[in-house]
Amino acid sequence: MKESLTLSMIVRDGAPWLAACLDSVREIADKIVIADTGSVDDSIAIARSRGATVFVIPWHDDFAAARNAALERVSPGWVLSLDADEQLDQHAVPQVAALLKTKNVAGYQVTIRNYVHSVSDRLWDRPARRNDSALPAAAKYPAYVEHQNVRLFRKAANIRFVGRVHESVGPSIEQSGQALGEAGFVIHHFGLAGDPQSQARKNNFYRQLGQQKVREMPDNAQAHFELGLLEMDSFHNLEESCQLFSRARTLNPRFGLAWFFEGLALEKLGRHAAALRCLAEAEQAGCRTALVSETRGDAHYNTSQFASACECYATAMRRDPGNASLQSKFGLATLRAGDRNRGIRALRRAAADAPQTPDVHDRLILALVCAGDVRSAANAANAKLKSVPEAMPSDFLRAASLWAKAGEWRNAAEITQKGLRAFPEDQNLQKAADEIASAPSIPILVGQAK
Repeated sequence: MKESLTLSMIVRDGAPWLAACLDSVREIADKIVIADTGSVDDSIAIARSRGATVFVIPWHDDFAAARNAALERVSPGWVLSLDADEQLDQHAVPQVAALLKTKNVAGYQVTIRNYVHSVSDRLWDRPARRNDSALPAAAKYPAYVEHQNVRLFRKAANIRFVGRVHESVGPSIEQSGQALGEAGFVIHHFGLAGDPQSQARKNNFYRQLGQQKVREMPDNAQAHFELGLLEMDSFHNLEESCQLFSRARTLNPRFGLAWFFEGLALEKLGRHAAALRCLAEAEQAGCRTALVSETRGDAHYNTSQFASACECYATAMRRDPGNASLQSKFGLATLRAGDRNRGIRALRRAAADAPQTPDVHDRLILALVCAGDVRSAANAANAKLKSVPEAMPSDFLRAASLWAKAGEWRNAAEITQKGLRAFPEDQNLQKAADEIASAPSIPILVGQAK
C-alpha cells in the first residue's frame, strides 16, 4: 500500500513565493495542510487555488506551537515541512517516493540550500559556495549556503516541533530513540536573500523570540548558541555573543561550534590569546573545519606569530581546497615570516583565481608595499580597479598615491580623474586631484590586509 505524504506549512503573508512553493510539490504531495497565522495578502486564496486545506490560527510568538497546530490536522502517513519562501527541488520526486518506503526510519535530515547575495557570506560556520543551481528562480543569486534540518518525517504523537524559534522535530525523534536518515534531495530557500529592511525586521523579531527561548530553556545549550549567533552576525554585539557562547559550551563542553564562535567573537574583539584557547577547544570537540583553522591563523597573524599563522592557513587550505582568500592569507603570512618570493607567488595566484574578490587584491598590494616594490603595488592596485565589481573611492586614492610614490604623476592623475568620474562628490579624491596637479609628494594609502 502506498504511503501518503502531506505537505504541512504555516504561512503568513507569503504571497510572493507561495504559488511556486506549492507547485513544486504537486507531483508528490497527496494533501496540503496550511495553518495561516494572520495573512493580510493573498496567501489564503493562492493556497486554496492549489487545493490546500487552510485554517486560521492565532499567533503566540511560537513557531513550534504553530507548526504543531498544523500537524494536528494532518492524517497518518508522512509529513513534508516547507516554508512559503522555499521550493522542493525538481529532481526530488523519485527520491522522496523511495524514502517513504523505508522501514524503521522516523525522519530524514534534508539539505536546505539558502541563497545569499555574496560568496563571502556564511551560515553558522558554513561558507557560501558559488551558485551552480539549475533552478530558474535561483539564477540571480551568486551563492548559496547549505545546512540540514529534519523536514520529512512520520506523523506520530511523539514527533513534535520543539523550540519557540529555530524549531525542529529532530530533538523529539532523537529523544524517543527512533532512527533518523539522510535524504538525498534539496530544498531551495530564498528567505535569506530578502531586502535589507525585511531582513532587519526579521532579525529583530527573531531576537525577541530567541530571548524568550533562553528564558524558557535556561539549561538548553542550543538556545544560548542560536541567540549568540544572532547577536554576533546581525547586531554585531560581540560582548553579549561571547557570554551566550560561553554559557552554551559550559552547559555542553562538547559543543564544538559554541567553542568556535566564542573564539571567533574574541578574535574580533582583539583578545587573541583567549580566542586561541577557545579555538583549540573547538578542535578538541571535533569542530575541525577550514574556518576554525583560518581563525586560528588570523589570531596568530595578529600577534605577529607568522610561522604559526602559515601552519594554520595551510591546514585551512587542505580542508577547503581552492579557497583563494585562504591562499592570499597564507601568502601574506609567508611573506611576513620571511619567505618573500613564495609569499608573493601565492598572493598573485589568489588574485588571478578570484579576481572579483577585493580582499585578495588588498593583501597583494600590502605585501608588495611591504616588500618595497611600489611600482608593482601600483599595478596591483590598478588590477583591482579593473577586476572588482564595485571599486570604492579609497581604491582610487590608493592607486593614485602608489603611482605618485613611484614618481608616475601622469598615471596618478589619470586614476584620480577616473575616481572623480565615478564619485564626483568625493572630497578626498578632489583634494588628491588638486595636490597631484601641483605635483607634491603625497603619502601612501595602503589600508589593511584583513
